[in-house]
Parts: sequence; structure tokens; C-alpha cells
Amino acid sequence: MNVVSVSNLVKNFQGVNAVDGVSFNVTKGEIFGLLGPNGAGKTTTIRMMLDIFKPDGGTVEILGGAMTPEKKDRIGYIPEERGLYLDLTLERCLNYLGSLKGISKKEVRTRTDKWLERLELAPHKRKKIKELSKGMQQKAQIIVSILHSPELIIVDEPFSGLDPINTQLVKEIILELRSQGVTIIMSTHQMHQVEELCDNIVLIDKGRVLLHDKLETIKRRFAANAVIVQPVGTLPAIPGIDAVTPLKKGVKLSLSNNTNPQDVLKFIVSQGISIEKFELAFPSLDEIYIRVVKEGVAA
Repeated sequence: MNVVSVSNLVKNFQGVNAVDGVSFNVTKGEIFGLLGPNGAGKTTTIRMMLDIFKPDGGTVEILGGAMTPEKKDRIGYIPEERGLYLDLTLERCLNYLGSLKGISKKEVRTRTDKWLERLELAPHKRKKIKELSKGMQQKAQIIVSILHSPELIIVDEPFSGLDPINTQLVKEIILELRSQGVTIIMSTHQMHQVEELCDNIVLIDKGRVLLHDKLETIKRRFAANAVIVQPVGTLPAIPGIDAVTPLKKGVKLSLSNNTNPQDVLKFIVSQGISIEKFELAFPSLDEIYIRVVKEGVAA
């Protein structure tokens, strides 16, 4: 079931197509990565999905059809620019914003207390938002987006301002929500977080889609014919190897066209060499991103 369907979406600003024929689908219960450099059209796409901007062409279906006021209460949104009331205390701000989603005052307070404890903000609940650190404000923004138990969450740079401990905490919450069937669309420049969390991605640049597929499929598509080996000791010369690249742990072996990884593994085992790791050398998402966006290489 598609929770979001974007088809041939177009948005023009002063004669320039900020979004130019973008299409993708997001299925229920997945974490979907919306990627691209600054100015690629990601935020404009999100705003059209949320009915903040009207498209000049194409269609958006969200939660089974066109956006409605009722559907907005089933969606959580974390913008990159925070939307909190700086002069309110944290507790009062969360209670007020939660009440706007139709939750009773009693239930809002119960949920607010729960999430303040979970995100380690309870000791700061009587501080004004403007007195909180950037990371604390980001966690407060996350609470606002999930307080009403939405079916769809759209997050723009969810880890902005967070230290490693809080980043891990937020990742755990994202994965927990997915396990409950919540659909999450995540826009971020942190490619390592995308690799850890996302099932599918779309990469757009200059308003156009360059890549759209399962993350694993994309990595296989861009993989060279190479393996990473971490031997116990030193490897001998291996037939069919074009290049050996030392790594922090082990080596990367670039294979000739008529050599496959199984041939290499069989040879190493036949020589009685113990290995701690043997795996196909897939490129990182950072490397793919650079090839596609900077070098204009797409697949």
C-alpha cells in the first residue's frame, strides 16, 4: 500500500522549475530517504506533499488521496527550521501544540510527560524554549511531530544539532516507530544515517530524479568488481587481481573481468590462509552521491 504517491510533480518559481517531473512512491511502514544537494528541490517537494505549495503540474496522493484538513492530523512534520514558541516553557509549548491536534488536555499532558522522560528533557520542562540548547530544541521539535501518534512522519534533517548519544536515541525512536507501522520520509545530508535507516531512496538534483530504488539495489548497481579481505597474516599473490589497495583493516582486491569473487575465496582457502572478513566491496552512499551529483554519473 502506498502511503505517498508523487507523480510528475512540477513547481515553477519565476520561470525556473524548482521541481521538474519528480515521481516516487512510499509504502506503508518504510523509512524512505529523500536526498539531494542544497537547492535540489527537496523542501519544495515536501511542501507540495503537505499542501503548503500548490504544484504547477503533476499530482500528490497522501494517505489514500488528496490532502484534507483531517489528514493533516495524521501526519507529523519536522521542518529544518524549528517551529516552536521561544517565549513559552518547554512543557507549555508541547501541551499547546499537542492540543492543536485534537488530543484532550489530560492525554496531552500524559504523552508530553512520557516523551520528555524518553528524550531526557524532563529536568528542563519549565525552561523557556529559547533557553534550551540547539540539541534540546531539536528533541522538542521531534516530540511535537510524534505526540499525536501520526501514521506518516516527514522529517527534514532530523539529527541537526544532536550529539552522538542523542543521535542514537532518535534513531532508536525512528526504528521503533517503523516497527509499529509508521511510515517515515527522511530528508538529510548525512549519508551514513541514510545507509543505516532507509529502505528506499530517491535522489534529486536540479529538480529532477537521478536515482530511485531500494538502497541495496543501488549499491549493487554501482559496485565495482572487487572484494574486501581481512586475512590473518599476509596474502600471497592471487591470480586474477588487477590491483591491491591497503585499507585500515585488510585490503581491497580489484578483480580482472574474467575473475569472480568465488575464485578468489577458493584460492585463499586452498592456500590454508585464515581470514576474518571476506565481502563484496560495495561503494558507500557518500561515494554514489558524489558520482551522481558531482560527476553527472547516473544509473
